[in-house]
Amino acid sequence: MGATLVNYKVLLVDDEPIILRSLKVAIPWKELGLTIVGEARNGEVALRLIEETEPNIIISDIRMPVLDGIALMKEVLPRSGKLIFIFISGYGEFEYAREALRQGAFDYLLKPIDHGELTEMLARARERLDRQKENEQLLLSVQTLSMLARERMFAEFTLGNPRPLQHLKWLENSELESDYFMAVVRLDHYASLTARWSVEEKRLWLFAVRNILEEWSLENGVLSVFPFYNGEWILLFPGNLSAGRKELGEQLTAGIKRYSKLECSVGISRTTQGINQLSTVYPLACKALYQRFYSGQAGVFLDEESLPGGSREVKYPKELELALIESIRTLDLERMMSLFDEMADYIEAQGLPQELAERLIIEMIVVLYRQFEHLNLHTDWSLEGLLSRMHGLGTLSAMIAALKMEFREWMLESHKSASREDGRSIVEKSKRYIEANYHKDLSIEEVAEVADLSISHFCTLFKQMSGYTFLEFVTHCRMEKAKYILQNSNVKVYQVAPLVGYQDPRYFTQVFKKATGNTPTEYREANSRQAN
Repeated sequence: MGATLVNYKVLLVDDEPIILRSLKVAIPWKELGLTIVGEARNGEVALRLIEETEPNIIISDIRMPVLDGIALMKEVLPRSGKLIFIFISGYGEFEYAREALRQGAFDYLLKPIDHGELTEMLARARERLDRQKENEQLLLSVQTLSMLARERMFAEFTLGNPRPLQHLKWLENSELESDYFMAVVRLDHYASLTARWSVEEKRLWLFAVRNILEEWSLENGVLSVFPFYNGEWILLFPGNLSAGRKELGEQLTAGIKRYSKLECSVGISRTTQGINQLSTVYPLACKALYQRFYSGQAGVFLDEESLPGGSREVKYPKELELALIESIRTLDLERMMSLFDEMADYIEAQGLPQELAERLIIEMIVVLYRQFEHLNLHTDWSLEGLLSRMHGLGTLSAMIAALKMEFREWMLESHKSASREDGRSIVEKSKRYIEANYHKDLSIEEVAEVADLSISHFCTLFKQMSGYTFLEFVTHCRMEKAKYILQNSNVKVYQVAPLVGYQDPRYFTQVFKKATGNTPTEYREANSRQAN
């Protein structure tokens, strides 16, 4: 089992060379999972070596010239509170030893050194280090889980689906009960970029942009930042920054361009309150982004500017939009064509000037395109191309005719795509990818990329079609492979863990026992074919 231990570093400090030599040869360092990283003859030299080697355990004489052991400990413990000090003291130095324990020493032993006693002491020391490491990993896991769950919760509320996550109310805190506003960051020309990128390149680019956004957010007081659709991220700002919304957006786009060389545009909503308003301000920020298609260049757009045209109030046909979205969801081409005629009738009845009519149509086009994208129905369609053509048409009838022709083609192509690769085949493809890569550090983002779905859509579809959550299926694959290895080979139990995706053998054993009811050793003894 020695080879499975995390290796901890030990520094030896003593002014007697014979003691240093005896410690090096008499203690089973390798068996304990410990490595000597340095030796010092006094506390002053030890200070320098601590900086250079960053040891986990220091074995030190309590009385030394220049800087004694207790002074050394008092110097470094405030900076490295997890350092373990073990002191060696003479029979006449008991008061020093007691003082060392009061100051935070782990333990002490008397000269002449009993190497068996020191070995036992070191075993206890590494147990403490192991517990510290496990607690750190647990804390990191909880923090990561909390962050991911919080992002998922915000995404669900933004989609208008709060009910599935009522049990995560503890994550809400109160930050969205005060004023806040939303910025939607979207990469420009995303469709053409992804056509050029491989799956790996796409993953790396999106990871890079997310890192840039997270660093920028930390520096600028952002409440939360999370990916929403591919090529799109949401940032939530406290309301007290609303006066500088435009400037914040410009800093953001400039930072992304500087560090990634990619251009993006930002749509920023008005200020609101309450987590339930996420689904209200998201469309506002998106509609602000529609101005991108008129401006001709990347920029920052505020939702108050989304319908220019004087002081005239124009009621947006929300019911018509919802009916069109439903026709896409059900792939009902005939209904969609009829609804486009209703759109023409609505615009004509309102008597809208050309500029407002164009804007309303284009807003509707972008909403519908996003629905195709969300349902994974789009192929290599060019939204920018369609919008460019629409802008050049001079009459309402010509715009509606072009709209119907383009969406007819998209709908027919979607029918083919849906029959060619329905939800079940997407999940089967995802499962095959997981089965081929379960031994790696596999993330849900990576598999959602392979499925070409948003993370939220992938989670829902995968659970519906497979009966497993993503994590449950990864664990299932890992356990099945582990059982096969244990049954059919003599590979050491601790060596099985990294073969099936676990770097910590003890954690692997815990997961295996939970899944099978047995430890790996018990399972091998009961099922090994090697025994025959």
